[in-house]
Amino acid sequence: MRSLYISFISEFYKSRKTLAFWSAILLPLSICLIIALGFILKYDNLVKYPPQMLWFYFIYPIAGIMGSLLLPILVIYNTYAITNMEYKGDTWKSLFSLPLPKLSIYSSKFIYIIFLTFLTMFLFAIFIITAGHSIELFRPQLKFSGFNPTEIIFRSFTKMFLSSIGIISLQFLMNLLWNDFLKPFGLGFLMTIFASIAANMNWKYAIYIPQAFPSLTVMNIMNSKKGIEFAIFDQAIAHSLICGLAVFVAGYFILLKRNIK
Repeated sequence: MRSLYISFISEFYKSRKTLAFWSAILLPLSICLIIALGFILKYDNLVKYPPQMLWFYFIYPIAGIMGSLLLPILVIYNTYAITNMEYKGDTWKSLFSLPLPKLSIYSSKFIYIIFLTFLTMFLFAIFIITAGHSIELFRPQLKFSGFNPTEIIFRSFTKMFLSSIGIISLQFLMNLLWNDFLKPFGLGFLMTIFASIAANMNWKYAIYIPQAFPSLTVMNIMNSKKGIEFAIFDQAIAHSLICGLAVFVAGYFILLKRNIK
């Protein structure tokens, strides 16, 4: 356990000044600020809505764009950025020569990518709540304080976070197999586009495509009664977690059989 902790902290120090780390913070901040600014400038069209609907209209574009495109793309980029640090510095071989178990080194990178994704989702929840109440300070006509969305927001973004585990595992494996940018990123991007279309067309096999899990998750939330009554664990989440575990284990055994250059 200590070796895993050491490896994880090492990943943090190596990535703390990279775009991958800061995008986890700046992406939710910038998107929430942009949408909040839109509410402040166009408030006269929103005054007629009750507090619950105001929150829904504020959350919907964020959740929609994250589920259909940004979350998969963010995962693809973060996975590449974290693994590419070793390819760029040609340090894979020296990394595995350290007196640490290979499993700890392998697991720390995987867990760190999961951590970055979790951080993004957590900050989205925090910034959405903060931005909603801040809008009311500038436009008292918009009664955001009339409804408490905290539980719904955290449940929604927890669900979206869990839906990304399957994508993380696949991208992590592809970036271990290929040391260039185009193959894993290109394949991941094409699969994201295909999966988003398949999910929105309600293709029955979309439930088996990891890149479709975020889109299916957002659709599940939006189609639930009043956008409130939804379970965190459903078929898409179960498939995401199973895929994540299966590919993680398979990737470790593939790594053991490879010659690290």
